[in-house]
Amino acid sequence: MEDNIGAMLADTSRLIRRAFDERARSIGVTRPQWQVLTTLRRHEGSNQGSLAELLDVEPITLSRMLDRLQQARLVERRPDPADRRAWCLYLTPKGNALLKDLKPLGEQVVAMALEGMSPAERDDLRIKLDRIRGNLSRSPTAD
Repeated sequence: MEDNIGAMLADTSRLIRRAFDERARSIGVTRPQWQVLTTLRRHEGSNQGSLAELLDVEPITLSRMLDRLQQARLVERRPDPADRRAWCLYLTPKGNALLKDLKPLGEQVVAMALEGMSPAERDDLRIKLDRIRGNLSRSPTAD
């Protein structure tokens, strides 16, 4: 029986995550930690609540990950000047260096996944995946 498109996308995503995990372990980081660091790089100065929303995780789950990343001196929490109860999150120099080490690992996984595709096929795939992501990102309309 042929897989439907949803199952194929889910399986492909799982295999990409697994391939990255295998490589990331060699430098002592997990994929969820890498995801937090990468998202934080794009949104430095965010508070924990907004970062949790961007990552689609519960704030308490993110808090635990941030505790570990802070202990590893990859992330720092600074007081939010606008809210005494909140913390703003920033990468440390060590966190930025780790992301530089992770970048080639991610590129290797993508290259492996796209092996045998022409540049035109890669562009076409990117366009189609972007359309799917856009379709699924829209808020549902009321009937």
